[in-house]
This record gives sequence, C-alpha cells and structure tokens, in this order.
Amino acid sequence: MAQTELKRELANRHVQLIAIGGTIGTGLFLGSGKAIEKAGPSIMITYLIVGIAVFFVMRALGELLLSKAGYQSFTDIAEDYLGPRAAFVTGWTYWFCWIMTAMADVIAVGVYVQYWFDIPQWVPAVICLIVLLALNLMTVKNFGELEFWFALIKVVTILALIGLGIVLLVMGFKTDAGSVTVRNLWQHGGIFPNGVTGFLFSFQMVVFAYVGVELVGVSAAETADPEKNIPSAINKIPLRILFFYVGALFVLLCINPWTQLSPAESPFVRTFTLVGIPVAAGIINFVVLTSAASACNSGMFSTSRILYNLSRKDQAAAQFGKLNKNHVPANSLFVSTLVISAGALLSKLIPGQAFEIVTTISAICFIWVWGVVLISHIKYKKTRADLHAASRFKAPFTPFINYAVLALFAAILIIMLISGETRPAVLCTPIWFILLYALYAIRTRKPKNVQEAPVIETRV
Repeated sequence: MAQTELKRELANRHVQLIAIGGTIGTGLFLGSGKAIEKAGPSIMITYLIVGIAVFFVMRALGELLLSKAGYQSFTDIAEDYLGPRAAFVTGWTYWFCWIMTAMADVIAVGVYVQYWFDIPQWVPAVICLIVLLALNLMTVKNFGELEFWFALIKVVTILALIGLGIVLLVMGFKTDAGSVTVRNLWQHGGIFPNGVTGFLFSFQMVVFAYVGVELVGVSAAETADPEKNIPSAINKIPLRILFFYVGALFVLLCINPWTQLSPAESPFVRTFTLVGIPVAAGIINFVVLTSAASACNSGMFSTSRILYNLSRKDQAAAQFGKLNKNHVPANSLFVSTLVISAGALLSKLIPGQAFEIVTTISAICFIWVWGVVLISHIKYKKTRADLHAASRFKAPFTPFINYAVLALFAAILIIMLISGETRPAVLCTPIWFILLYALYAIRTRKPKNVQEAPVIETRV
C-alpha cells in the first residue's frame, strides 16, 4: 500500500537545533560583512528590530499550527483563513523562496571546497546535492540529524567567538587594528556612521539572514509531540537572536573597527585571523561550508514538503503527494533537487550580481510568506475567537503587533525599491506573483465544452 502520511520522527533535540539553525544562517556568516559596510555599528539595531518582528511572526504561526491537529504547514492555514488562491500562491512562493536560496548555497559549497582543492566548482556542488538527496530519501530523522550537527557547528563557532571576545575585552588586547574595546562601536563615525540611509539600506540583507526560522512550522507535521516541542523552540528565539546575532556582532565590532571590515570577506575569518590564530581561515571556511550545506539541506527539505502539501491540496501534480517506504515525499524531493542543481547556471552567467539578486528576491518572497501568516492570524482571532480563547500558546499583543510588523515589512519593501542595488529584483519579483495568479485562474476555470447536468427535483 502506498504511504500517504508523513511520519513524526523529529525529536525535541532535532526541533530545537532546527530552530537554532534557522536563526543562524549564511546571512550572518556571509552577508553580515556587506550589511556592516552599509550600517556600521547600527547593524546590531537592524538585527534586533527584524529579529523581534520575526519572533512575533513565529508566535502567530505557532498558535495557528497548534489550533488544528490536521495542519501540515502554513499553506493549510492560508487556505482556511484566506482561501485556496492565497494558499496556492503562498505555497508555490515558499517553494520558490527556498529554491532560490538553495541555488546560491549549493554553488557556495563549490566555492568553499576550492579553498582546499583545485577542482571545478560544479563538482563539489553536485556531490553535495547527491549526498544530501540520498540522506533525505531515507527518513526524516536523517534530515533532523544533519541539521542537528550542522547547527551545532555554527553554535560552537559563535560561542568560541563570543568567549574569545570577552577575554580580549577584559585583557584590553591589542591587535594590528588597535585595542579591543567597546569604544570601537562609536569612535569611528558614531553608531550611525553612514546616517539613516545606510542604516535603512541594511534591512534587506538582515531579512535574508533570518530566512529559515519558519522551518519549525514546516516540520510540524513530522514533529513528535508538537504541542510541547514547537512552543519550546519558538519561545527560545528571542534569546537566540540576542545571543547569536547581536552578541556575535557586538564582539566582532569591538575587536574590529567596522571601517576595517571588507564586505567581500567574512568578518568571522577576519576576526580570528586578527587575533593571531593561524588556522583561522581554514576553520571558518569549514564552518561557512557546513553553513551553506545546512541551508541547502533545509531548502531540499522544505521545498519537498511544500510540493507534497500542494499536491495533497490538488494544487500540484498528484505524483508529488506520493511517499516512499520511509514516509518521505521522494518525487517532490527529486524534482526540487533537480531545479536547485539547474541554478548553478545563474552563478556562472552573472557571478557578480547573482548573490544580490537571489537574496533580494528571497527576502521579498519571505516577507510575503510571513505577511500571510500575520494576516491569517488576524482573521483567525476575529472568526475563531473560541479557538483563540482556548489556546495554550496565545500570540501576545495581537492584533496590534500583527499590524505593526506588517507595517515594518511594507517599509522594508519601500526601502528595497529605493535602493539602486535591490531595485531591479523588487521590480521583477511581481512577475512571479502575476504568473501564479494567472496559473491559478487557468486551473480553476471550468472548460466551456463541459455542461453541468440539469438538477432534477424529486418529490416524495
């Protein structure tokens, strides 16, 4: 008999580390250098603002997921509260988000491996995809184990950085860049050295840095004891944001004056090298490699589950809804992996602009998905007051905070439209949504040559 239901094999430790992995992505390791160039020390404020907004999105998503046992992901939520059209657009948009992100990450794997081996970039990229595909085809527990260890590597690295920074601060350690001191935060042009403009233009990369935090919601259908594990993971997000993002950036900027950080170089590599650790570049290159592999792994997992859910809702081909003997949507996984592998062409054709374009489009699409969660929660509270009253995991400060976060997201989109670097992607992204709405209209339109059978009234 064909398997039709996903299996709950993700334990609490998997969910916790998936949540951590989602809040520590390539945006921090790779994108923070460029964000620091724009905003200077005020980048810590940007990360804090967006992090708080994302936390409230996750609280709304958590309450919605636990309000009905049959919810597989937020596409089910969108269908219940915003209709099938919104579910169709949101589901395919989320798939598109992760496809774009995974494309960049799998190419990054090839680049990082070239640090040690002089081989063509596409070889390690393809090997990475094949290995991740094989492991994900086995059981969902393998995905959980991969993310557990990938996230653990990230956590250990940042803990080492923060611990090292505290020791250097207490010692008043001197480097080639000067003394390690808190004064580095403001004595090189102030907290806002590039003014309000630089601060605002940093939001795009910071939004991309938080991509993946919602994986806790995507994994809900395969999480053992979701009523306990999902709230636990979501409630720890604020502390993780403060510690792993703001804490890490605080230490980086105390050790390195922001003016000496290159946007083309990982600030983590720069920091470990600056304090005299000779193998720093190799260590951090390994960490960034695992971070990229982790993001690609997350992309393969989420895109396959989204295709599975879309198929179950008759919004994608029926083949995507089939599971293998390990309760894994194998067809969805194969197709998503194939599309991700085709993305290598983008990095080859426009290597200089590819990362900026991909991250901007991903940020816009994730803002859409997060916005759908917030709007669904507003409608949920209005129309299902009974469920909200009985909820054991109520989202706080609603609906006011929902509107406030939606306003922030709208402001970020306007900022991205104003910025010359992100404007082309902002102007092109609506084409995706127009295409989806057109496809939905075609799918739901009745053929003209099919006539409805007359209704025959029967009297007893």
